[in-house]
Amino acid sequence: MTIALTLLLVLLATLGLPLFVALGAGGLLATHQADLDPAVLIIELNRLATSPNLTAIPLFTFAGVALAAGGAPQRLIRMFNALVGWLPGGIAGVALLACAFFTAFSGASGVTILALGGLLLPMLTSVGYPQRFSLGLLTGSGSIGLLFPPSLPVLLYGIVAGVNIDTMFLAGLLPGLLLLSLMGLYCMFIGVRLNIPRQTFKAAVLRQSLREGVWDLLLPVGVVWGIFGGFVTVGEAAACTAAYVLLLETWIHHSLSLRRQLAPILRETSVLVGSILVILGVAMGLTNLLIDAQIPMHLLDWVRANVDSQLQFLLLLNLALLVVGAMMDIFSAIVVVVPLLLPLAQQFGVDPVHLGIIFLANLEIGYCTPPVGINLFIASQRFQKPILSLFVASLPFLAIMLVWLAIVTYVPQLSLGLL
Repeated sequence: MTIALTLLLVLLATLGLPLFVALGAGGLLATHQADLDPAVLIIELNRLATSPNLTAIPLFTFAGVALAAGGAPQRLIRMFNALVGWLPGGIAGVALLACAFFTAFSGASGVTILALGGLLLPMLTSVGYPQRFSLGLLTGSGSIGLLFPPSLPVLLYGIVAGVNIDTMFLAGLLPGLLLLSLMGLYCMFIGVRLNIPRQTFKAAVLRQSLREGVWDLLLPVGVVWGIFGGFVTVGEAAACTAAYVLLLETWIHHSLSLRRQLAPILRETSVLVGSILVILGVAMGLTNLLIDAQIPMHLLDWVRANVDSQLQFLLLLNLALLVVGAMMDIFSAIVVVVPLLLPLAQQFGVDPVHLGIIFLANLEIGYCTPPVGINLFIASQRFQKPILSLFVASLPFLAIMLVWLAIVTYVPQLSLGLL
């Protein structure tokens, strides 16, 4: 009976049942099976609510939503276009940089595609890039900034894994820059091969765009400097970021009206944050039940019996995480899978920080892989294209990301070298 109900929940989740409902029902089923009081599922919420870094999630999310509503995407595109538009593949580079910057603050690549896709696709096709390349670039780069501060997935991993969040942000810098560089080189290659015309560099246009966009650029610089310099905690940095964004959009750019637009921004933020926190709460309660049932220990015993080396473990880890990334959204995967992986990684001498970068890199790739790749679904809605055609268009960028994943996995100093 229990197996049948479990399979039914998995089937319903596949068909669209909200994940927090499926996880909560699974938790209730597990407590009933173990003759435990369902209140044990709520205990984990108390630990979650007392986490000092929890307040950073809604504040950083609010900052990303407010930036989108205030016209930051348009300012960033003009600025990056003036900076790198004259290089080979310059417009494609503009798309990469804009998506990376915006995803770091929005935390959800769907927001990036929705905010920037309508602006960047006409830009790319108008200068001669094929539509297939342009769609693949925008779909694939919608999650390219997930390792840069103040990324919500990095923040969430630190909370769940008990790893210092400052350390996680620092560890993600070099791998994130490497991915940007690899994809940028590919865009330059395509630009040269197709003989895409370059824009003329104009100092006056650059000065004007920097004058408008410099305040946006100062935001990530301030976050990184404040956190890594030891001047503010992650929560304090999030509060300063939210206040700065309000000041920037209302007083400097005059692009937001608090009277008319603050309520919709707060509503959108609440929906996004609420969904994350509900999933986090019920998933962590279910995870505790799995730990009580010694599921991680059984998994560890199987790995010990069948895996002989760290190299083999990392290979199997990547294969498993690619499947997880294709089946689950990134926030759910973090809270459900990370507690199960940590003891296995420690057994094979994998640093928890390095594990976090590998984990997030896999899930970043999962954004573009069916059946649950969120980039594919949102890009399909935004560009009115079939999911399969978008997946095929994204294949060159997925190949680059797989090469990058191999480098990140087997060169741990890339993640740990700055620590």
